[in-house]
Amino acid sequence: MTASQTPSTAEELRGAGLRVTAARVALLDTVRAGDHLGVEALAAGVRDRVGHISLQAVYEALHALTAAGLVRRIEPAGSPARFEGRVGDNHHHLVCRNCGAIKDVDCAVGHPPCLDPVDDAGYLVDEADVTFWGLCPACRTDAG
Repeated sequence: MTASQTPSTAEELRGAGLRVTAARVALLDTVRAGDHLGVEALAAGVRDRVGHISLQAVYEALHALTAAGLVRRIEPAGSPARFEGRVGDNHHHLVCRNCGAIKDVDCAVGHPPCLDPVDDAGYLVDEADVTFWGLCPACRTDAG
């Protein structure tokens, strides 16, 4: 593989020290193809790609992928966990209060952390997790 080639999903899994399985490849591909999907939607996507997989196996694989830094887990208040493939940057999220839609929003400054606390209490801050709440365009139209 040359420096200009993008590694395959299997190569990324190996590079993260994870065992390569059809389910993990399908799950990582499903996360990356989706838009902040929940576990049920991800399980359905994996089943479409490889056949049967238990919900427990999806949870276990998501835990491994998240711990390896290949997937990011977000949990907007009052919502079940969602997963995204955009990792390695300090972006934030817009969340619709009505339908729960989630969209990425780039870091306000461009490098982590985007925001600095007034008093860091001695912590070495390396990330800021900001959630902007409101109504998405579709819900604004429906409400208007």
